[in-house]
Amino acid sequence: MAPPAQSQRSQSPSQPSGKSEVSDLKLQLRQLAGSRAPGVDDSKRELFKKVISYMTIGIDVSSLFGEMVMCSATSDIVLKKMCYLYVGNYAKVNPDLALLTINFLQRDCHDQDPMIRGLALRSLCSLRVANLVEYLVGPLGSGLKDSNSYVRMVAVIGVLKLYHISASTCVDADFPSTLKHLMLNDSDTQVVANCLSALQEIWSAEASTSEEASREREALISKLVIYYLLNRIKEFSEWAQCLVLELVTKYVPSESSEIFDIMNLLEDRLQHANGAVVLATVKVFLQLTLSMTDVHQQVYERIKAPLLTLVSSGSPEQSYAVLSHLHLLVMRAPYVFSSDYKHFYCQYNEPSYVKRLKLEMLTAVANESNTYEIVTELCEYAANVDIPIARESIRAVGKIALQQYDVNAIVDRLLQFLEMEKDYVTAEALVLVKDLLRKYPQWSHDCIAVVGNISSKNVQEPKAKAALIWMLGEYSQDMQDAPYILESLVENWDEEHSAEVRLHLLTAVMKCFFKRPPETQSALGAALAAGVADFHQDVHDRALFYYRILRYNVSVAERVVNPPKQAVSVFADTQSSEIKDRIFDEFNSLSVLYQKPSYMFTDKEHRGPLEFADEIGNLSIGEATDNVVSSQRVEENDKDLLLTTAEKEETRAGHSQQASFGIDDLLGLGMPAVPNVPSPPQLKLNTKAALDPSTFQQKWRQLPIALSQELLLSPQAVAALTAPQALLRHMQSHSIHCIASGGQSPNFKFFFFAQKYEESSNYLVECIINTSSGKAQVKIKAEDQSTSQAFSTLFESALSKFGTP
Repeated sequence: MAPPAQSQRSQSPSQPSGKSEVSDLKLQLRQLAGSRAPGVDDSKRELFKKVISYMTIGIDVSSLFGEMVMCSATSDIVLKKMCYLYVGNYAKVNPDLALLTINFLQRDCHDQDPMIRGLALRSLCSLRVANLVEYLVGPLGSGLKDSNSYVRMVAVIGVLKLYHISASTCVDADFPSTLKHLMLNDSDTQVVANCLSALQEIWSAEASTSEEASREREALISKLVIYYLLNRIKEFSEWAQCLVLELVTKYVPSESSEIFDIMNLLEDRLQHANGAVVLATVKVFLQLTLSMTDVHQQVYERIKAPLLTLVSSGSPEQSYAVLSHLHLLVMRAPYVFSSDYKHFYCQYNEPSYVKRLKLEMLTAVANESNTYEIVTELCEYAANVDIPIARESIRAVGKIALQQYDVNAIVDRLLQFLEMEKDYVTAEALVLVKDLLRKYPQWSHDCIAVVGNISSKNVQEPKAKAALIWMLGEYSQDMQDAPYILESLVENWDEEHSAEVRLHLLTAVMKCFFKRPPETQSALGAALAAGVADFHQDVHDRALFYYRILRYNVSVAERVVNPPKQAVSVFADTQSSEIKDRIFDEFNSLSVLYQKPSYMFTDKEHRGPLEFADEIGNLSIGEATDNVVSSQRVEENDKDLLLTTAEKEETRAGHSQQASFGIDDLLGLGMPAVPNVPSPPQLKLNTKAALDPSTFQQKWRQLPIALSQELLLSPQAVAALTAPQALLRHMQSHSIHCIASGGQSPNFKFFFFAQKYEESSNYLVECIINTSSGKAQVKIKAEDQSTSQAFSTLFESALSKFGTP
């Protein structure tokens, strides 16, 4: 009987069939190492491809190191490249293996083929092993003097790599001086560009410790070097041209004739097909003429056409980059671009990020001569199927209205938006009408006539509802139903989740009360009562302030809450002029795209929310929440504010809590007495609580924030945080377990969880600690909201004991 046929294993090079596969490769490579038979290089290629394939998918093939090196003794450039790739990959993690490659790489550095010499030198410098730097000096010195430009180009970058491995070795070998000589004398422009890039980096790093390096760095922007590079700029690659142009922006000409010479020399660079070269040239023109107002104005006119051409002749990504720079220029000189506003009209097939930027630019270039055309175009966008763009277009119309003097037609357009049967259009229009009335109160009659027909039930967005409430309070004397609309809103106080709306509602009811007291009295009493009991600190404080000032003197309260108002002439800008100037100085960089100076997104103290590797699925990074505390705690902390001096004395003498709140009723407001809050029951936690990360992540996303507070740490606790693991052990001893942690000094982030004893109720905590300020930002989420305050007290107590003996 024949034995059963064995199943065939897949021989795919990316899927090895077993552990013996690597051993088979090793044997085959060894057999081919010394062979000179015809076609042996083709066989080696196939084996090398398998090795590289295995290495790419993470299979350890380091045991083949010796055989790969032996097989590299060939003139086949493809085999050399694959061998260098293999060697570079394993030399970084295994310095002992790197030592074995030195001999054959040094040998290849003297090969007859310049391509092999360059590849070998690049691989040798890419080993990045500190104890092998002595083997780099000789090959680099030879490479810088090589007759082939490719080898010299590689050698220049090799010098920079050597500097980052061992700066002293690089400087002692006098490589910077050699690079300077090459930069000024080499015939190949790519070698010159590499020398310039390497020298800038080396001398900038050395300048802080060496006066000579500082002088050399200044010499790079001398007239001799700048003119030498500019005279050869047409020979450079696009990347090298950008490098040279960036250097030219740092040059300070000694006289105005030099400025014109440089601009004349670079005139044709404005017509270059590459956007980076054009923007770099524009930066040179702008920087050189900053001190020459008239010429600077002419520069704006000159650079306008090339930039507008780039916007319409590239990909959306390039258009956005160029538009961002145009946007910066438009903000500085809108009058220059006012006649070219049609270039900023949105095309139907443009991505939304390009459209949004164009809308901002249309807003900036609008003036008396083009406002009608621009507003007409923007109103067309309000019906756009892209809702965010429709919103932005309505805001743009409002911004134009706020910066123009003749706003008759614009106001009519905004009022038409209010009559459209689209919730988001109505919402945006309400916000804009509010701002319009603050600047142009003379339009109140026309606006209020339309706003009065809008039902508050149909407005759901917080900002829009707040704007409508503001108008109801500010113009309640002109709106017949204003007190009754406000009263209905107060009755639904608990259903309103936005603190901004509740704050506006308090103020609007107060204003309405001063204008129409009989109709608003009950609504004011209900609003103040609800506000004092509100869980949001700002709402609570405002209601308390309004109540106490009414109790003191109604006339004073009216002068404070509803004084005569002057029209707002200028609305605050979101960015200071200093920030804008800083961005302009960083023209042709990411600062322009981000619309913020580089230090705001590079320096640690200006970075966004803390990020760390152990984060569980970006649980709450950047999450914006109201600063919420429990109403019980608010009442306990602020009850003293409700008492007069005499009442405080009575309280100290032992009178009851209710007696201390014996405040006379004001105009029938019916303020309730503050109840005596019982202390919460003692909370007990499960010492053996368990929760897997995926469940934690799911619960964190689903649960609302119960408490958010800032805690102060003791100096002992801050000192103990040099070892964050100590905090994890400490909190675990209090049955509060850490599920993720990370960060580095001074910012640390921890995620804790705890479980209620004999119940499955979970408490989730995000704790961000800054050791510099000694503060901890704590957010707590709880499945059982009623015990969140008790858990907060327990957590605060446990954290306060950290670091104490």
